[in-house]
Formats: sequence, C-alpha cells, structure tokens
Amino acid sequence: MVKIVVGTRRSQLALTQSKQFTDSLQAKFPELEIEFKEIVTQGDKIVDVQLSKVGGKGLFVKEIEQALLNKEIDIAIHSLKDVPSVLPEGLILGCIPDREDPRDAFISKNHTKLKDLPAGSVVGTSSLRRGAQILNQYPHLKIEWIRGNIDTRLNKLKNDAYDAIILAAAGLKRMGWNADTVTEYLEPEVMLPAIGQGALGIECRADDEVVLNILKAVHNDDVARCTQVERDFLRLMDGSCQVPIAGHAVVENDEIHFRGLIMSPDGRQRFASDIRSNDTASMGEEAAAEMKENGAYAIIEALNIEGSRS
Repeated sequence: MVKIVVGTRRSQLALTQSKQFTDSLQAKFPELEIEFKEIVTQGDKIVDVQLSKVGGKGLFVKEIEQALLNKEIDIAIHSLKDVPSVLPEGLILGCIPDREDPRDAFISKNHTKLKDLPAGSVVGTSSLRRGAQILNQYPHLKIEWIRGNIDTRLNKLKNDAYDAIILAAAGLKRMGWNADTVTEYLEPEVMLPAIGQGALGIECRADDEVVLNILKAVHNDDVARCTQVERDFLRLMDGSCQVPIAGHAVVENDEIHFRGLIMSPDGRQRFASDIRSNDTASMGEEAAAEMKENGAYAIIEALNIEGSRS
C-alpha cells in the first residue's frame, strides 16, 4: 500500500478542494492511503494588509513548498493562481486536474448588476486586476480593499459600506454555495480572469517517480496546456501582485485561444493581446512580446520599482 502525505493550507476552501482532489485520486487507486498535513502560511497570518504590499500571492505557498523540500509531505495542493510562475529548484507541477469555473462572481446588495450600479457605489476587492478592469469600464464606481475568506467577505457586504464584492466563482462552487448568492458571473470579455484561476496545481518533488505516476491518472492535458500558456505569459511579463495582469486560455477547435491583459491600477491604461495557435510552447512568449512592443512593460517596471520601495 502506498501512502501519500498531502500538504494544504488550513482554510476551509483549501481543505475542501484538497479533499475533492484526493477523492478523485482514491477513485483511481482505492487502496491509496492519504494523510493530510495542514500548514499555516504567511498569507494566512497577514489578514489586515493588502497582499501586493507584503510580497504577493507567493506568501500562500512558501511554507508548503518548504515542507515538500524537507520531505515532510509528498504533494502540495494549491490554487494555481496562488503559485508563482517560477518554482523552487527540485519541485514540479506534477498534475493539473480538471478546471473549475474560471470566471469572477459579482455579488451585490439587492442583486443589482454591475452595469446598473449607480455612481459612487463601492465595490470590494483585494485584487488589483479586478479593480483596474472595473475602473476602466465603470470609472464612476469606487474600489475599496477587502480581504478574508468567503464568509467574512459576504458578511462585510451585508454589514459594511460595500455595495458589491467580487469573488472567484471556483471557490464558491467548490464550497457548494447556492447559485442564488451570485448576482452574475462575469464573462472573460467583461472581467478577464487571473492567471490559472479555477485550476489546481498539484506540486511534488521532481524526482518522486512513484507520486508522479499516480498523479498522471488525474491529469488533464488540455487544462495543463492552457494554464502553461497563461503562466508563461505571467513569467515573461515579470508580473506580480503589484501589477494588474490577467490571462486566460481555452481550447477552441483544436487551437489554444489566449487573451492577455495588463493595466494600470487606475484602469486608465489598458494593453491587450488576443492570439490563437497550435504552438502552445511559444504562445506566452508571443503575447508577452506583443505587449512589450506596445509599451505595456513600462507599467510593470514602474509598479515593480514602486513596490520595491514600499
């Protein structure tokens, strides 16, 4: 009998999606023994500061990756959008399973749709990406910072001075939230998702052949190809949590269709890329080159310099 120790964040969503993934593993390997190790990350400890101010989403994975390197765990289950585009030496994404809904979910008081919010309405989000896209299309709205788990944010919408909030649809669906909670799901044409949103990244040691062979059974190659294009784009643009950057790829008619977006935080500057190709290995590079040629990298350089000073 093979035993796998699974590392995961302690949040309710992280534990739920980890259990859902390991259930799919055990459906393929009924005798597989699975043990969970809950790990509290820096990102979980810091709840009163915007992530872009304290190191970005990598804060949600560093302690878990160290546990992998120390051989305290055998696999780490991450929300892929939290995983930096460059992994520590010796680690690999051994599996990308089926993708949940990558869209953003808009939730408002009285179920008022985004396009109908009156001037001055306050939309809560901790994402520069979401805030920039809203301000670009609806400059009459106000963006206010909000963090916390799903319950915390929904309670803040109910009790605090927010008119609406935006959450990842994937998290709501994995947690089994009633669809009536959501006012509307924002299509990528309205709100381009974060890199890797809706997907899980299953990280393991690159030399662990036993685990890698097990993970192959639940790997989705189409999702892996799409998310690799997204992550290549993120890496080549030197994107971080200090930069409003988005990217989403889907398989359409045997091609990959990728859309990328870089914006200024105030939404006034917008650079977009839209490409289709069979050559997934070069698509991220092509999109990044197009962005740089059009001047988008100037936004990234300025924001990264500003972030290093703060």
